[in-house]
Amino acid sequence: MTTLEASAQKVSGRVQALRDEAAIEPDVIVPTEVTKETQIIAIYGKGGSGKSFALSNLSYMMAQQGKRVLLIGCDPKSDTTSLLFGGKSCPTIIETSSAKKLAGEDVRIEDVCFQRDGVFAMELGGPEVGRGCGGRGIIHGFELLEKLGFHEWGFDYVLLDFLGDVVCGGFGLPIARDMCQKVIVVGSNDLQSLYVANNVCKAVEYFRSMGGNVGVAGMIVNKDDGTGEAKAFAEAVDIPVLCAIPADEDIRRKSANYQIIGRPDTQWGSLFEELAVNVATAPPRRPKPLDQDGLLGLFSPEDTGGSVTLVPATQADMRGGSFEAKASLEVIYDDI
Repeated sequence: MTTLEASAQKVSGRVQALRDEAAIEPDVIVPTEVTKETQIIAIYGKGGSGKSFALSNLSYMMAQQGKRVLLIGCDPKSDTTSLLFGGKSCPTIIETSSAKKLAGEDVRIEDVCFQRDGVFAMELGGPEVGRGCGGRGIIHGFELLEKLGFHEWGFDYVLLDFLGDVVCGGFGLPIARDMCQKVIVVGSNDLQSLYVANNVCKAVEYFRSMGGNVGVAGMIVNKDDGTGEAKAFAEAVDIPVLCAIPADEDIRRKSANYQIIGRPDTQWGSLFEELAVNVATAPPRRPKPLDQDGLLGLFSPEDTGGSVTLVPATQADMRGGSFEAKASLEVIYDDI
């Protein structure tokens, strides 16, 4: 066997191994009754949709209402807690774990968890670009949280901020492994954020069909300009709108300056008081995700390009000229 043949055989073996791995179905989830007093809620949304903004203000309002709240950023950008801490970034669990390991030390809770006005918060973090898998980082982060006593902590609410754009295993962990009781999606009146929200609903429906317990409690509409596509989406997939945060210049400016507006004594306090109640009481529901045509149907064709017709390409088109079909060399045997 030549070197080239051996190399081709090795590549073929790797490709087949990847195909075999992709063909393996996840383990069937055994339904279990929820017995924890802590509500663990995973919030998903497209990057830039306003998850971190909504969660920082929501968690602050919950703490002001006397609730014990833990906010965990599960986005590799590690920006979930930046608004809560006035623009300051806190050490992530992944980077702290790596540094401590090199020093031969163990990670302590005070190394990674910080608090402000009754809200406890931490960031899982992620690898630098091109240096690792973000999903694997999430899994490693949760493994470390368990070692630190995650299941023994006495919180009323644990809010998990997840990036919805990424669909690999680590980011779907709360849904796939029943690690939370319910999911909330964040979106605006734009196709891309609703596409992500719909994908999350698809993931929930998939694991519910396999016996999982996680459901979608509802949707937070952020930067609501009144056009209504996000509300129409929520109605179509059969989930409630928990809160509609308006596209207001005062909110945009204060958020950009890392100011908390979810305080009882502010102009926007009642908005987040209502959201806190709805998040706490909304039951998990089994959504009815849309197909691509159904999602595009929420928008006018002028907005989405939905008036385009698919025109099949021919072999002649692909060759840039004429094409004459050749007779098949396949041997056809008569039935015996």
